[in-house]
Amino acid sequence: MPIYEYICLECNENFSLLQSLSPVETNTECPKCSSKKVKKVISSFSCATGSDRNLSSMPAPSFGGGGG
Repeated sequence: MPIYEYICLECNENFSLLQSLSPVETNTECPKCSSKKVKKVISSFSCATGSDRNLSSMPAPSFGGGGG
């Protein structure tokens, strides 16, 4: 289940909720003021790799076709 971020249109509270893949905003309520006037916001995310190599030092991938 993903974490969705919302803002309450009544009290401007930003909050995150662990919800099913298709949450319905009208069923989501603000934990601060209990209003159902909430809007989903675009969240930031991060990605980590198992390597500590600097991505800028990695060679560019080869997209050449052919096989030969």
